[in-house]
Amino acid sequence: MLRKVTCIFNGLRAALRQAHSSSVRPQPVPPLLQTLQRYLTALEPLLPPEELEHTRGIVQKFGCPGGLGENLQRELIKRAEHSHNWISDWWVQWAYLECRQPLAVHSNPAISLPKRDFTDWRGQLVFASKLIAGLLDFKAQVDSGRLGVEYMRGQPLCMELFPQLFSSCRIPGPKHDHVIHYGRPRRGPAHITVVRNYQFFQLDVYNSDGTPLTESQIHAQLLRIRSQSWKTDKQPMGILTSEHRHTWGQAYTRLLRDKINKESVRLIEKSIFTLCLDSPVMRISDEKYSSRMAAQILHGGGTFSNSGNRWFDKTLQFVVGEDGSWGLLYEHATAEGPPIATLLDHVLDYCKKPDRMRAPLIPLPMPKKLYFYINSEIKWDLEMAKQNLDILINDLDIKCFNFQRFGKDLVKQLKLSPNSFIQVAIQLAYYRVHSEVCAACDIASLRMFRGGRTDYIRSPTNQMLSFIRAFDDDAVSVSNGSVWGRRHSYVTCSCAHIVVSLMGQGIDRHLLGLKLQAIEEGLSVPRIFMDTAYGLATHWKLRTGQVPANTDSVMCFGPLVPDGYAVCYNPQQDHVHFSITAFNCCEETNAEKLALTLERSLHDLQELFQPTV
Repeated sequence: MLRKVTCIFNGLRAALRQAHSSSVRPQPVPPLLQTLQRYLTALEPLLPPEELEHTRGIVQKFGCPGGLGENLQRELIKRAEHSHNWISDWWVQWAYLECRQPLAVHSNPAISLPKRDFTDWRGQLVFASKLIAGLLDFKAQVDSGRLGVEYMRGQPLCMELFPQLFSSCRIPGPKHDHVIHYGRPRRGPAHITVVRNYQFFQLDVYNSDGTPLTESQIHAQLLRIRSQSWKTDKQPMGILTSEHRHTWGQAYTRLLRDKINKESVRLIEKSIFTLCLDSPVMRISDEKYSSRMAAQILHGGGTFSNSGNRWFDKTLQFVVGEDGSWGLLYEHATAEGPPIATLLDHVLDYCKKPDRMRAPLIPLPMPKKLYFYINSEIKWDLEMAKQNLDILINDLDIKCFNFQRFGKDLVKQLKLSPNSFIQVAIQLAYYRVHSEVCAACDIASLRMFRGGRTDYIRSPTNQMLSFIRAFDDDAVSVSNGSVWGRRHSYVTCSCAHIVVSLMGQGIDRHLLGLKLQAIEEGLSVPRIFMDTAYGLATHWKLRTGQVPANTDSVMCFGPLVPDGYAVCYNPQQDHVHFSITAFNCCEETNAEKLALTLERSLHDLQELFQPTV
C-alpha cells in the first residue's frame, strides 16, 4: 500500500514538474537583420574604418534577401519549433565538450567561501559532516520536487539544471567529451566520494531504509576515512583529470582496461558529489590569503600540495581545508552559476542550524577505499600530467582583493546600476593599462527560457569607448559643464551595456547557431565567420562575471585567451570582492596591475558622482 501511495505521489510530482516546464517560454531565434546590425555595431569600437567597411560588405551579402543567411535562419527557426532548445545543446557541445583544453583553470569555475572558525583537522571533519548533511538536504528537495520555482522580474525560470548537478560526471574522449548523469529520483547512487591524501573513498550516505545519515553518523565515517589515510599516496590519480582532454581521453582508455581501475573510476563518476579534505598549506600574509585560497580551490595548489585531491571531471567538488578554508569547484558543461548560488545559499543556511537528529544505534559499514592498479603506461601518464599541471599553475597569475571604499548600496543611492558601474570601471581600468579597448563579455543567464543556458553581454560599445577616452583626456577642462557632460556620457554608456544582450536577443549564440547550422548541412563555413573581424570579435581578452551571492564569496576562473584576463566580482552592501586572473606567459597582462588600476577607476567614478570638496 505504501509503495502504491509513493508511486502516486511521484506521478503527481512529475506532473507538476511538467506543468512548470511548459510554463517557461521557449527561447526565441532573434531576427537575422537585427543580429547582423548589432554585430556591426559591436565591431565599431574594435575596428578601423576601412576594415569595418570591408566587413560591412561581407555581412550585407550574408544577410541579403534570398541569401545564405536567410536560408540558415529559416532552418534555425524550424529547429526551434522541433527541439527543446534550439541552441543549448549545440552551445554545450561546442563551448565545453569539444574544447580540448584542461578543465583545471581553463574551464571549471571555483568559488572560495568565507573562512570558518576552525584551525585543525577536528574542526575540518565536524564542518565537513555538516556540509554533507546540508547538501543531502538540498538534494532531497530537488528529488522530491519541493525546491521552489525561481523567478526573475515576475517570470518563472527554468529549473532543469538542478537534478543534473548530482551523480553526474564528464567523461573524456579523443575528439569530444560527453556527460553521464546517473541520478534517478529512486534507486540512484547512494554514495559520495571522499578524497584525502590523494586517496579516494566510497562513503554511503543513506541508511538501509533510505534515510540520510545524520551529522554524527557522517562524522564517525569521516573519522574512519582519516584513520585509513594517514600517509599520502605516492600516485595522485586525480591529477590525470587535469590533463589536456585528448591526452586524458587516451589515458582514460588505458586506465579502464584493468577491472579494478574501472570499478574505482565508475564509483567516482556515479557518486552524488565529491568531498576533498585538503591538507594544510603554508601560512602566508593576510593580504595574500584570499588569492592563495582561491587558487587552492581552483587547482589544488600543485602536485606537492592538494591537486591530487581533485577529480576535475566531477560536476560538484566541495573542498574543506584544515585551516577553515572551504569552497566549491564545478564542471561547467553541466552546471551554471545561478543554480550553484541557490545550492550554496541553502547549504549556508543549513550550516547555521544545530544538529537535532540523534544517530540511530545501527552499525555502519566501513567506507570503501578505492584502489588503482598502476602499470608503467599509467605511471608515465601520471608523470606527464603532474609536469603539465605544475606548468599551468605556475603560469596562472591570480589576484583577489576586497574593495572596501563602497559597495552596491552607494551606487544604488546614486540611481545607478551596480553591475553597470563595475563594468564601466573594468573597461576604464583595462583602457588605462593597455591604451586600447578589446572584445569583452559579461555573462547573461537565459534561464527565463526552457533549457536556456547563457549568452554574452558585449562590451565595449561606442558610447563606452567615448566615455573612457574622454575620462582621462587632459584637453577636457575640469569645469561644471565637463563634469555634467561626463556624467551624461556615463549614463549613456552604462544603459547601452544593460540593453545589449538580454531577453534572448543577444548576438553571439545566434551567430554560433547560424555557423553550426551551415556545418550541419554540409556547407562550407560562411565567409562572415572566416573574416578576420569575427576572429577579433570573439577573441575575448576580457571575460567578466558577476556572482550575486548573499555571502562574501569569491569566484575565479582562468582567462579565455592567452593574452586576456578573467575578472569576477561579488558586490555586497558596503564592499565588493574581486578576483582577477591572467597568464604569466603573456608579457602584456598583469593581474596585480589591473587590480590596482581597477581600484583607482572605481574611486574616480565615485568622484565623478560624489566629488569631494
